Amino acid sequence: MNIALVAHDKKKPDMINFTLAYTHILKQHNLFATGTTGTKINEATNMDLHLFQSGPLGGDQQIGAMIAKNEMDLVLFFRDPLTSQPHEPDIMALMRLCDVYQVPLATNLGGAEILIRALEKGFFQWREILKENDNQKGTKK
Repeated sequence: MNIALVAHDKKKPDMINFTLAYTHILKQHNLFATGTTGTKINEATNMDLHLFQSGPLGGDQQIGAMIAKNEMDLVLFFRDPLTSQPHEPDIMALMRLCDVYQVPLATNLGGAEILIRALEKGFFQWREILKENDNQKGTKK
């Protein structure tokens, strides 16, 4: 599965600790991250990640594009609700795309832990069915 990892500056330590705790699960999947977050995760865990731009420079939109093409299966976005973000419209658009395209989204550590445990147990097979259905629709056009 394709998993996006994003964290605002004050939440990056939480994301790093989360990825350290769940490296054994995450390393079995394709990981994508915004620039600074992904670099810090890689330094802490040595996991391979595809790095996008930093969030304010378009990284959130790059992840959103993957969601719109049904190429992202799970988004873990540790948001800082107490700090104003200059790219707030991009953040809201990313969250809206998760809702539109049925992509599970966690915006905090508690939600992320539930999703990662569900992923570990194989509870996201429905994402594969959605992708297969999309592929079949694409060949019939």
